[in-house]
Parts: sequence; C-alpha cells; structure tokens
Amino acid sequence: MKSLVFVFLASLPALAAEITPEQTAFFEKNIRPVLNDACYKCHSAKDQKRKGGLTLDTKEATLRGGESGKAGVVPGNVAASSIYEAMTWTNEDMQMPPKEKLPDEVLANFKKWIEMGAPDPRVSTTIAEAPKSKIDVKKGREHWAFQKPTKSSPPATKNAEWPRTDIDKFTLADMEAKGLSPVPDADRRTLIRRIAFDLTGLPPTPDEITAFLTDTSPNAVKNVIEQYLDSPRFGERWGRHWLDVARYAESSGKETNILYPHAWRFRDYVIDSFNKDKPYDQFLKEQIAGDLLKYEDKRQQGEQIVATGFLAIGAKSHNTREARQFRMDVVDEQIDAVSQAMLGLTIACARCHDHKFDPIGQRDYYALAGIFLSTETLYGTHRQLQNNHPSDLIELDDAAGLAPALAKISPSEVAILKQRAEEASAGQREALAQVAELRRKGGKDDPAANFQRIRQAQDRASQAEGDAKLFRDDGTPRTLVMGTFEKTPVNTPIMLRGDPNQPTNNTIPRGLVEVLCAEGEPLNIGQGSGRLDLAWWIASKDNPLTSRVMVNRIWLHLFGQGIVATPDNFGTKGMAPSNQALLDYLAVRFMENGWSIKRMIKEIMLTRTYQLSSQHNEANYAVDPDNKTHWRMSKRRLEAEAIRDAMLAVAGTLNLYPVDGSPVARAGDGRQGLITLAREVLTEPQTYRSVFMPIIRDQIPESLSLFDFPDASLVSSQRDSTNVPSQSLYLMNNPQAIAAADAFARRLGAMEVKSPQDRFVRAYELAYGRPPTAEEGQAVRSFFQRFTDQYLKGKASEEAKKQAQGVALSAFCQSLFASAEFRYLN
Repeated sequence: MKSLVFVFLASLPALAAEITPEQTAFFEKNIRPVLNDACYKCHSAKDQKRKGGLTLDTKEATLRGGESGKAGVVPGNVAASSIYEAMTWTNEDMQMPPKEKLPDEVLANFKKWIEMGAPDPRVSTTIAEAPKSKIDVKKGREHWAFQKPTKSSPPATKNAEWPRTDIDKFTLADMEAKGLSPVPDADRRTLIRRIAFDLTGLPPTPDEITAFLTDTSPNAVKNVIEQYLDSPRFGERWGRHWLDVARYAESSGKETNILYPHAWRFRDYVIDSFNKDKPYDQFLKEQIAGDLLKYEDKRQQGEQIVATGFLAIGAKSHNTREARQFRMDVVDEQIDAVSQAMLGLTIACARCHDHKFDPIGQRDYYALAGIFLSTETLYGTHRQLQNNHPSDLIELDDAAGLAPALAKISPSEVAILKQRAEEASAGQREALAQVAELRRKGGKDDPAANFQRIRQAQDRASQAEGDAKLFRDDGTPRTLVMGTFEKTPVNTPIMLRGDPNQPTNNTIPRGLVEVLCAEGEPLNIGQGSGRLDLAWWIASKDNPLTSRVMVNRIWLHLFGQGIVATPDNFGTKGMAPSNQALLDYLAVRFMENGWSIKRMIKEIMLTRTYQLSSQHNEANYAVDPDNKTHWRMSKRRLEAEAIRDAMLAVAGTLNLYPVDGSPVARAGDGRQGLITLAREVLTEPQTYRSVFMPIIRDQIPESLSLFDFPDASLVSSQRDSTNVPSQSLYLMNNPQAIAAADAFARRLGAMEVKSPQDRFVRAYELAYGRPPTAEEGQAVRSFFQRFTDQYLKGKASEEAKKQAQGVALSAFCQSLFASAEFRYLN
C-alpha cells in the first residue's frame, strides 16, 4: 500500500474537481470538526513535533499518511486507510486519539466519507512547483560516451612485424604517435604466473609451470589460457570482480547492520554465471528483471529470481522511522547501483536537483524511481529493535534445484520451534494487553518502561516466528531467496530537494533516461513496473554505454588500469578514454561475439600487448609515466583475496570445496546472529577461498580489509592499491599468516629431496613460480646457519637441532609470504 501514495498525489486535481455541494456539506458538518477537535493538536502543521510524521490539516497530507508509510486515507477503500484503522483501535500499536476512542457515530461518518471517495474541499498551497529543468538534451548527446561505439579498422603501424592481433595495432599506433616503442616480451615463467593469477586468482602449480615451459607449440599460450578459463576457479576470481561492482555483502550495514542470511545465493549465482560464460546482456537482464523473463523450467526460473538479489542486497538504514523515507532511500540506492554498475553513470545525483555535470535531469531520476517503486524488494529480515522495516523472502520450489542453506532437522524439532513461536506470540499479546489495561485504569504510566517491555516481547516473537518459518513440517529447510517481484505500477512526482515529504505538482511517468535514447524514441512505460523495459534497454546493442563499460572493466582487470580511468563514471566529469578507437573496437567486438566475457578476455590475453614484460625504459617513462599507451605491462599488487588464497594454496591447506551456503545463513538474522557470527566464525581460521568468506558491512575480515577490500556499500570497479606498514605487520604477526607459514614449512619438510638446497628450490617454485638465483640461494643458506646458531645457543642434541631447523624453515616461509614479489605481479 505504500506506493499508492503517489497515485493519489497525482490525482488530486481530479478529486477536487469532482466534489459536489452535498459532499462539501458532509465534510464540513461531520469530518472537519472532528479533525479540528481531536486531531490537529498533535497532527497539524502548527504542531512542531507532528507525532508519527502525520499531518491532517491539509488534503494532500491526509491522503499521504505518516511515517508508517501507509496511505492516510485511500479514497473508496476503508480497509487500506490507516487513519480509520487508528480511529477504530483495531491495531493495538496504533490507537487515535490515544486516551479515548471516538464515538461509534463519528466512526460511521468517517467510514461513509471514505467510501464516498474522501471528498475534501480544503484548498492547500503546500504542493510546490517542480523546478524547471535547464538541461539541453540535444547538446548533451554530443558527449562521446552518449554516442554509439563504432568499429574502426585497425590503424597502420610503422613496425608491421610487431603486432600479433588487431588490438596490438591500436596500442602500437598509439605508442608510435608519441615516439615510444614497446619493451621486450615477458619470459614464460612470468607470463604463466600472470595468466594464472589474472584468470583464477591462484598461483600456477610447479606441474603447470613445467608443462607450459615444455610446450613448444605455437598454441602454448592459447592452451594455458583456455585451461584456466575452463577451471571453476575462473568464476570464483571473475565473479568476485562483479561482486565488487554489485556492492555484495551479507548485512545491511549503516546504523544497525542487520544480517542478510540469504545473500550468499546471489554470490553463487554470479560465480556460476561467469563459469558458464553466460552472455553479459543476459546476465544484466536477469539481475534487473529475472523474475519477469521467460524460462524453460523451474531451475532456470529459480536462477533468474536469485539474480534479482542484485536489487535487494544494497545497504539500508533499517532504523529509519518513516517508511516513506526508507522506501525512497532504497530506491535511490537501487538507481545508483544500476546506473553505475551497468551504465557507468551517477544518475542518483539527480535526486534533489538536475545533475550538476551530466545531461540527466530530475525527470530521468524520478522516471526510474517509478520503476523501482513499482517493484517489491524482498531482503528477508524480521521486525526487532532498530529494524523498523522487516521484509519477507521469496520461497522457491524444490524443483529449482538450489542447495539448502541449513541442514534438515527432525519433525519433532520443527514442533519445538513452532511451540516456541506460539509461546513468544502469546507473550507479546500479554505484554500489549497489560500495558493497555494499565492505561485504561489510569495507573502510573511509564512510557519508556512500557515501550521496552512491548519491544522485547515483539523481538522475541518475531525471532521465534522467523526461526519456525525456515523449515517445513517434515524438517526440510525452505528454499528462501532475496529478490524482487512486481506490484501495482505507480508514477511518482518529483520531490522537492529529494524529500519524500515534499512532493511537487509534476508527476513523472515511469521511463528511461532521455539522453541515452535516440531523439523521438518513446521514453515512457505503459505496462508493468517497467523493469523488463529497463533491462532490455540497458542490455541493448543500441545502448551506447553498456558494452563500453564492461570491456573497460575487463581491460582494467588485465592491465591494472582502464582505457577510461574512471570505470564507474563515463559522464562529462569522468576521464576521457586514453584510446577511444581501441575502446570502441573492443565494445563492438564484445557484442559481435555474443557478449561473451571469456572470449573477450582470451582475445585480449593473446595480444602481444598483454604479454609484454614489466621492464623499465627510461625514455618511455619520461614521455608516458602512467603507461597509458601500454608500452610495458604495469606491475600490479595482488588483491586481498589473491594474497590470502595464494598463501593457503602454497601452504597446501586451501580448501577448494567449501560447504554450501554461508556461515551467515547458519548464524541467523537477529542481533544474536551477529554475535554468533563474530564469536564462532570471524575469529576462527578458515581455509576456504576468500570469495566464500562472510562479508559483513563494516566488519570485513582483517585479512581483506588491510589489503584494500572495497566499501561493500558502494559500487567499486577499481580497488585502491596501497603498500603500507600495517600490511607487513599483518604478514609478520597475524596468527593466521603465521599458521599458513607453518603449514608451508610442514609441506616442505614432508617432501622427499636429495638435499636441503632442493627444499629451498621447491619453496621458491611454489611461492614465486621460479627457482632461486645463486645469490638468493647463498642468502638462504646463510640465514639458516645464523638462525639455527642463535636458536641453539650451545645446545647440541639432535632433537634441539631438528627443532631449530623447523623453526627456521617456518621463519623462511613467512619471509617468502611477506616479500613484495609474492604480493606483486610482474
């Protein structure tokens, strides 16, 4: 019912015109005097507090309702009118007037008034004029990013022998135009380590390195790229890139940080999509409108519904009092996520006023807002203290084939959960009744104590009810997911300065962003919420941004910087592309090849540009210090997940097959769940891949946060890359880092080798993908000698020597992990 507010606001002029003299007389005789005597004291514009955010001295405010988000009066619908519900005292949480119920005759008059259409002759000037837009859309379309990409022929180069592919011709021509020349190619050991980390986030094994070094065929590089692209590890690596963009997390963040126990299903959907090489256009459609797309079976339907979790997993302020404010904030976050993630635009900047820099007006913002206001967003939390906005989840059929979040329990355990829920519900009713009885008898009223008593009882009841609903009667866990579905379509007026309590007189039809549409193209949406139209429009080959934004991100993850250096902002204040011809060539190729991410990655990796060394060239550096022409491969620090996963992989303890679901799902979604998670999961060492670690907003694990894990509340295409003392201190002192080094030492100690020197060689091959140099070998031998001598301090027993060698080996392994070479790609 919340969204109906906007329908009523849009229809106010019509309502006013239809009032008859008889209706006016009825209002003046039976309605206005009651409002004046019983309501205005607490609910008028003169009352500064305006209890419950409700104002009743204007027609518009009476229709709009208060902070509960429910419409105050719904013309013709008594049951949906929250004011009548409060007057009749049918809801113990909402009784007006609070001290004495209105007479039945008065209630009957209000019921009749609402049924006749709530005719209200009061004239108000509270609805403001919408600001007039000064945006020149035609001129705005001249910006390079708002014009469709065109595929130009590869340019001619002076050095015709160097390029291996058309992409190389673009990069070499750019270098030659600036008087630069590329550095030599990378050696094979460097190249396979680069390829392995870029595609899987893990170091190559010694066997993989050996196989690559011995493969002398012309297709050796192609073969190893395809090997890693076909690995399940690819989806875990590249899925994490998208999860950064999708601001994935398993809690609400902000003031209360409510857990989202079912967010992990979206994570797994993303990983599976990258492994299957799902066409990128289909990938986007599913995340915007998967519940509305056609499907062949229940499995596909379930997968597409899970995809809409993209719209549900964003950060939310659950303790916001006003439901209308909360809903508009959720919509704002959805607009921001969709526009930045998929279009590389900051459309949310147009909530309060026209965009300051881009040709995007408030009309565009509220056209999209209508789409999301016509969408039910289900994130799954129960009502509790500081969570004023609970939500259901979507239950899927078992035929969807999704993994269960919880283990099956016995029917008797289900009965116990139900009994607890009934007892808690009874306790809630008893608390409400006792407080109501105290008020009726005129006893001493302690509002704070009463509130606390009722709130605690409600929390217990909500928690118990939520626990019981997780299982069917036979103990089978329900398949519950976050996501969206359609609700009654509405349009919304422009809000003055973005304030949902200050609607203007300009109602905007649901629609698309004008500057990205061809002149004369229909902008408005006639049926449904419009999410399906939005999905097809964003994923269209005619959209000038979608393919450009994605190929730029692919380039960014392979080279360390995008062709457009601001990957989430292709607007007028974003950076211009360093090579637009190359960007457009890639964008068109991407669409021509069926929006295949794997094909795009492979095509770029097979270029000579990607396979260059990181060798420094003073003359090139003087002209292009930022390496925008790609005259060499820039050195890159590994991301947090790759560093942690590499340590576990080298140590031999990495678990590639974690249990289904997430620890967050098993912890639960109440405050107790957050405590359980902190005590039993986040503080315990885990050996599964980092992509499967719980991501709780504002409580990111130290192994990730110290190495620049992004803010999980924001769209993040490009992470920071810092090199600070706290990172070194972590690698030297953190118990989990030390445990990984000890495990690495045990792995080396268990190897059958001819000499200690061979063990050092194996350590270097595992950690760096190469054998030690002669100088490094000598340094290692010297370290072991000095370390053991100092450790023994005159002790001569074999047991002491063996122990000293073990401690020295662990310290040696830890030094390999702490080195720059381990954390960086050449």
